[in-house]
This record gives sequence, structure tokens and C-alpha cells, in this order.
Amino acid sequence: MAKNKTQDISSKWTEDWIPIRQIMNGMIQLDNGEYVTGIKIAPRNIFIMDQGERENIIYNLRNFYNSIDYEFWLVVADRPVDINVYLSQLQILFNKAQTNVSRKLIQEDINKANMFMSAQYNVVDTEYYILFKEKKMEIIQKRINNLISNLALCGLNSAQTSNNDLRVVIDNFFNGGAASTFSGMVSP
Repeated sequence: MAKNKTQDISSKWTEDWIPIRQIMNGMIQLDNGEYVTGIKIAPRNIFIMDQGERENIIYNLRNFYNSIDYEFWLVVADRPVDINVYLSQLQILFNKAQTNVSRKLIQEDINKANMFMSAQYNVVDTEYYILFKEKKMEIIQKRINNLISNLALCGLNSAQTSNNDLRVVIDNFFNGGAASTFSGMVSP
């Protein structure tokens, strides 16, 4: 569904004037027919590894990045996390706890979770992406498969971006983290 090009540019939301037609199948379709897509990389803390393993991963990543022969973007985005389910599970554990020691430990976790829910903290997961732009579907699939397999050789897990992943990236960069309301979006 194409956006109305005469739409008021004075809108406070960037998505009202950026050239996005729709998000579907893990890709952002632009008005010019190009697609923005890529992969989401599972985070891995290399600083808890031994030095040799850490240096090997860094060396392999350097070679991997240098082998990419097209324009790409490394994107880091924060995704808000709702910890209400976690709090509910802690409350159930607290109610079932048999000893005062167990109750005290669980209550400490509940208090810490409530502290993170307060206004002074933003509870987020940091997510990592490699995105690129392309028109041809066969090239898109080849690049995605290549990125996933080469990152696996570096010891990192990755998968193609989902519609929700791309919405998080857009929200982070265009709306300061506020959820977008694209009318032409297809649910995942």
C-alpha cells in the first residue's frame, strides 16, 4: 500500500515522510522497488572466553567483514523488554516457597525487578543487525544465506530479520524508540 505523497511533511513522525511502502517477509520495501533486509546476530560475550578463542573470533570477524563486497550497515538497536511475565513468575515462586530463606531470595529478585521497572530505568535488550539494500530477490537470498553461514564460521548465530526486528530498528532510529504506526504493515 503506497503512502500518499502529498501527506503533511510537518508530522512529528518520520515514517510519515520516509519512502517505506511496507514491511513484509522480513524486508522493508521502499517506494523505489528496493528492499532493505539482512540478519539479526545473537549476542555473544567474547570477554568471558579465553584469550585464544576471543582472538580467533575477532580474526574471523575481520576476515568476514572484509569479504563483503556490497554496501551494508552494522546496526545496534535497543528493544524494550516487558518483564511483567518474569515478575509474575517470581510472585508464584514466592507464594510456593517453603522456607524463609527462599522467600527472602525471591523477594530480593522481585524488588530488583521492580526497581528496573521504575521510571529511572529502561529495560532493553541490545540487538545487532547487518542490513543491506537490494532489488533482486535471488541476490537477497544469496546474501542472507552467505551472511548466516559466514557468521556461523565465526562462532556467531544469526537469522534473517523478522518484520518485528525491522520495526524495532525503524523505531530506534526514526522515532526515538516510540512504536511506529505504519498503515501498510503486514503482521509477522
